[in-house]
Amino acid sequence: MMGNRLMRLFSLVFMLSMSGTVMLHAGTEPIDPQKVNLVLRRTADRLLRASGDLNSRIPAVEHTTENVWRIQIRQTFSYDTLPSVLQSALDQYGITQPYEVAVKRCEDDVIDLGYQQQDVIQDSIVPCMGREEPDGCHYIEITFTGPIITKSASEWKYVLLAIAGLAGIAAAWWYFRKKPSPLVDNSPDGDWITFGQSRLHLSSQILECDGIRHQLTYREAKLLKLFAAHPGQLLEREQILQQVWADEGVQVGRSVDMFVSRLRKKLKADSSIGIVAVHGVGYKMETGIGIA
Repeated sequence: MMGNRLMRLFSLVFMLSMSGTVMLHAGTEPIDPQKVNLVLRRTADRLLRASGDLNSRIPAVEHTTENVWRIQIRQTFSYDTLPSVLQSALDQYGITQPYEVAVKRCEDDVIDLGYQQQDVIQDSIVPCMGREEPDGCHYIEITFTGPIITKSASEWKYVLLAIAGLAGIAAAWWYFRKKPSPLVDNSPDGDWITFGQSRLHLSSQILECDGIRHQLTYREAKLLKLFAAHPGQLLEREQILQQVWADEGVQVGRSVDMFVSRLRKKLKADSSIGIVAVHGVGYKMETGIGIA
């Protein structure tokens, strides 16, 4: 029984963990738009400096669609240096997603030149390398081709992982929580004493309360039997110790309080009875009690 519960619990937690892992790795690393902005600005700055332009203002980066960014360069630059300069900037900011690059005319968005990340990484010949770059305004446009997670979505994945973790804890609690015994009455009626809507089986020390069975300890059952036998009667602490703990030889006053607290928790579902403390004197069981 416990083995089956363990297997079902582990299966549930495994599925939750896997779903969180899928979310975590959906895009390898989340792309931070701010980092892409810095990459393109750094690239534009190095291209202009390489062409001898130290004065032109670097324009703002445009985020045109979910996975496309571009920056405008009005001056002529060396296309041959673009792949290494851009890849160096991407490496510096830790962006690893695959990408494509296009150099487009500003006036009509026509692609003049372009290449893919693998052309740079695999040390193959970059397409269009060595060709003369046309004069005029151009956009350097980068398109990330792998799965994209925006920064806000990246934050959401941690929320989902936290939910998965809480679900795992809840599953563990549900499977391993202490379940009372089912109501199967095969005991002689004479072994039961009744109080309020509850009853205690003397020989098996089982308490039935609100349709649920609780297995009591020897001392809990003995104390509850004492209260049930004296409904509405104040039992002094010394009297309780003498009748319930006398066989131990050593009597500890705080034991009474601890065991009363345990019984109160088990009897909580029965609103017709209650074990009431009389300060400085003892305890009594009150309201609607009868001995069967």
